[in-house]
Parts: sequence; structure tokens; C-alpha cells
Amino acid sequence: MTAERSGSVTDAEGTVLDDIDARPGSTASLLRTLIGLYLRPLGGWISAADLVALAGDLGIPTAQARTGITRLKQKGLLLAERRHAVGYRVNPDAVTMLERGDRRIFEMREMTDADSWCLISFSIPESARSIRHQLRRRLQFIGAGVVSPALWICPGHLQDEVVDIVTELDARAWVTLFRAGAPTTSRTLPEAASEWWDLDALRDEHLAFQRSLTALPDEPFAAYVRLIDSWRVLPYIDPGLPPSMLPADWPGGRSYAEFARLSTTLADAAWQHVRELTGAVTAEAARS
Repeated sequence: MTAERSGSVTDAEGTVLDDIDARPGSTASLLRTLIGLYLRPLGGWISAADLVALAGDLGIPTAQARTGITRLKQKGLLLAERRHAVGYRVNPDAVTMLERGDRRIFEMREMTDADSWCLISFSIPESARSIRHQLRRRLQFIGAGVVSPALWICPGHLQDEVVDIVTELDARAWVTLFRAGAPTTSRTLPEAASEWWDLDALRDEHLAFQRSLTALPDEPFAAYVRLIDSWRVLPYIDPGLPPSMLPADWPGGRSYAEFARLSTTLADAAWQHVRELTGAVTAEAARS
């Protein structure tokens, strides 16, 4: 999540740091999930002590939390800022990426047969192979499928994200986008989808997410943050293909339903815990 151009962030060496570049369940991923969920509602700033305390409620030891926070500051997600205490604020350059993550996590879309597709055709010279590598990497991270090495496909509603990626990589001279209807092939649509996307790997991700639900903590705050942390990769790598392109026993529907049910159940109690720990004053309380 670091100088940002319209939606992604780069580190000091110019490496693009994607929204999902940390392994779910790791200290880095849990801290990023925590920051993404709560720092903006808290006004964009949190004291170092409160951030470490919240990390502790997630089972992250103090020393490990401080090291993880330092690394996120180095990557540019956080900026050190002293107010009444030592603390951190969200880097304004990371806000667009966080907002994009909100849309993906909480507004995941499933396609219908009537929806359009976006085709991405590119021919990038060997002299710009690093850009070609980044383009393929980032298209994969938004759930695009590979029709051929230089022709990728994704849901039409993701076209704006593709445009952002191409712009950020300064690859517009080499990339052409097409809006298209349903693909026509000599194979069935499920067969084509299984070649363009790694559906076996996606199935494994859904099943792993569903297994993770059985290990959620009892405490609502820790359960909610770990729920979001386990879920947040799926809305990126799963394009939400229409049912006509998926096997009959596809597990995605159950994942979506369980995420919606649990997030609705846990969100308010988790936010209440954050408010109490940080002493945050809500708008409702300020008016009363």
C-alpha cells in the first residue's frame, strides 16, 4: 500500500506494492488490514501506543508489532506524526488504494451472462520487459484471465482499473482495450474459463477461506479483522465469473454468503472496541 499514481503505490526502488502483496494472517497483512479498516474512520491518525495495543488484541506481540509498523512506514503506508502523543497517520498517497480496496472487499460483483468483458491486447518490446512483467502481474492481481500471452480478459466493470494500471505503468502506447460481449469458442464456456483462469487454484482459495472461518476468535474485534484479512485477497483474484462459466459445485457462492453474514454480525462490535480503546468520539456522541 507508497509515491502513488492513481491507485497504486511504489516504494523507494520503484517496485509496485499491490493491495495484496502480504500473505493473509501474517503480521504485515494483519496490520495492513487493521490500518485499512480503522485509521480513516478514526480521522486518519492513531497513537503508536493504541496501534500496538490493537495489534496485541490480534495476538501480535509488542516487539513484532513495532517492527511491522516500522516496515509499513518504510513502505509509505504510514507517516509518523506527533500530536498529543507519538503516532502515525495514513499517507495521503495511499488513500486511493485503500478506497479501491474498500470497494473490492465490501462490494464484490458477480457477473451475469449479459455483462460485458474487457479484452486487453498488448505488444511490449523487449526493451520494456520490466513493464511487461508488471503489467501481467497486476492484471493477474485484479482477476484477469489469460487467453494468450498478449491477450487478457477481465470483467467489463474492471476496465477503469485496467486503464489506471496501464497509465501508471506508462504503457498506453503498447496496450489496446476492447469492450466485448460473451466469448465464442469451440469449447464450452466452463472449459474455456478453466484455461483462461486457474479455477483449481481459485477453488482452493475459497475452500481455505471457508476453513479459516472455523478458527475465528471469540472476541468480535479480533474475529472481524481476521475475517477481513482472510477474505480480502479473494475479491482481487476471483473475477466473479458468471455461473454459466463455472462448475456446478463452485464454492464461491458459499464464501460470499458467509463473508456477508459474519461481517454484518461482527462489524459494529469490532468498531466499538476500537473506539473504546482509542477514546475516539463518534459524530453521534459529539451531538448528544
